[in-house]
Amino acid sequence: MQGNLTAFYITSSLVILVMLIGFLAGRNKSSRSSVEEWSLGGRKLGSLFVWFLIGADVYTAYTFLGLTSSAFKGGSIAFFATPYVVLAYPIAYFFLPKLWKVGKAHSFTTLADYVKGRFESKTLSVLVAITGVFMLIPYIDLQLSGILDTIKVAGNGQINVVLVVIVSFSLVALYTFFSGIKAPTYTAIIKDILVWVIMLYMVVTIPIIHFGSWGSMMDTAVAQSPQMLTIPSTGAKGISWFSTASLVSALALFMWPHTVTGIFSSKSADSLRKNTIILPFYNIVLMLVTFLGITASLVVPKGTDPRFAFLTLIHQSYGGVMQGLAYSTIALASLVPCSIMAIGASNLFANNIYRDLIAPKASMKTLTGVTRYMVFLVIGLALIFGLMFPNALISLQLMGVSGIVQIFPAVVFSLFWRNLSKEAAISGLIAGMITVFLVYANGQSYGVYEGFWGFLVNIMVLGLVNVIYVKKAKLRTNSVMNTIFESKGAAKLSDSTLESPKSA
Repeated sequence: MQGNLTAFYITSSLVILVMLIGFLAGRNKSSRSSVEEWSLGGRKLGSLFVWFLIGADVYTAYTFLGLTSSAFKGGSIAFFATPYVVLAYPIAYFFLPKLWKVGKAHSFTTLADYVKGRFESKTLSVLVAITGVFMLIPYIDLQLSGILDTIKVAGNGQINVVLVVIVSFSLVALYTFFSGIKAPTYTAIIKDILVWVIMLYMVVTIPIIHFGSWGSMMDTAVAQSPQMLTIPSTGAKGISWFSTASLVSALALFMWPHTVTGIFSSKSADSLRKNTIILPFYNIVLMLVTFLGITASLVVPKGTDPRFAFLTLIHQSYGGVMQGLAYSTIALASLVPCSIMAIGASNLFANNIYRDLIAPKASMKTLTGVTRYMVFLVIGLALIFGLMFPNALISLQLMGVSGIVQIFPAVVFSLFWRNLSKEAAISGLIAGMITVFLVYANGQSYGVYEGFWGFLVNIMVLGLVNVIYVKKAKLRTNSVMNTIFESKGAAKLSDSTLESPKSA
């Protein structure tokens, strides 16, 4: 028990310290002067800051608790996250710099801004915005679930967990409102350093503590649970599910509003190219931490709730100080991404729902205020929903990936396919979303990841409808299209001409 109390004090101290840094990050009033400054930091973040920021976006508490939980239950099927990241960054290498260039040239802050300019369609813009906001709230809830479970274990039943979570997320909302993107950017540095140091330390030491070495742990796993180390060739979650889940997750990664925030915050397209090359190094931690889920299945008591498998493993492996460092790492992997997610969702609502549908003549000052205050609504809704329906979160987040990937054709295809029509993009998105909901409602995906069926229908409908409207699409031209499809008549935009002022 004493170890747990020590762990709780260390966790609390580190979280409070990081929150103070979040508030201090916004002490300069310029960080709140406009939507672009507040949500994107004026597009001045250098390669290192972008690396930390996108790392905080992608590698969350759910990444560690969710993947170890999946490995604890199903073994190697949880490793779908490894090839998904391997696939995501090479794909992103080709389209993120192009997306950044057009975003910089036309002051876009969201993907909904981009499709509105590219297709001259408020309808498509609103569809993308609604999809982003509704699919993101369950993702924020999962961060809440992560810190809820962490505090529950760290506090040993002596802490009012719900109260602590409400206070923590309220403080996150406050420092996000106050500091904007600078808060998660600076706090992400601490979070990511802890992830690398603490997670790698656990990966090395836990097998040694319980088995004497990694080799002995693997021998034990082969002897006791060989099925945990292979992917089934058939079944609901066999190799087909594994492959399609990896592909869909890879395509969805940079469609999330919070990862787009990190992209548009970059000072140059070259910074993004560099990051698509070096971000895969996070996969080292991801892959090895997933192995700890299999380790937990060999160590923790039978009947342990999979949600608590990794946390229980930490509790059984270390004393209070190391527990505290591990728990604080997971807690920060909940809170820091939550801040970025709230900014992404607020941006979508304020720019693409409030401005486009409710108050098209809103001044920049009003729009900035609405965007900032939306943080409280987004986090408040996530808190209410997460505390009322905790058992629905994992299912909703999986649906979120299946839903958010339906944006991919409208965004990425349109960066390279000039004659893609807005009618085709809208029809494909709607058809894909309907398919996803029907597959989940039916409860039968025939051994394939649910989002794959939606994506397949999306592309088919998009292709068929585009045949009908291709002549109309050929006639369309606008400044956004001129920027994307650099021709002799359009000024060529190079990285150097668009690069923002340098930032440390």
